[in-house]
Amino acid sequence: MNPSGGANGIKNSLMRRRVNALRQKISGCFRSKEGAKIFCRVRSYLTTCRKQGMTATEALLLLFQGKNPDFMVVDQDKGI
Repeated sequence: MNPSGGANGIKNSLMRRRVNALRQKISGCFRSKEGAKIFCRVRSYLTTCRKQGMTATEALLLLFQGKNPDFMVVDQDKGI
């Protein structure tokens, strides 16, 4: 059993790997470990938003406005 959603999950996983490899290929490499972490974090955010039915534009607008998408629950007590 594939927990990531069967054939579509596998296809999406391969696509993410291709995007990351393409990103490295275009620039030659990530310039720093921190840059690689930032890229992965943004990519993860956009992928999650897309799975929740948002466009990348909508997701980035919320991000730059300092707002969370409706599906992200923030626990004020834990600061998460």
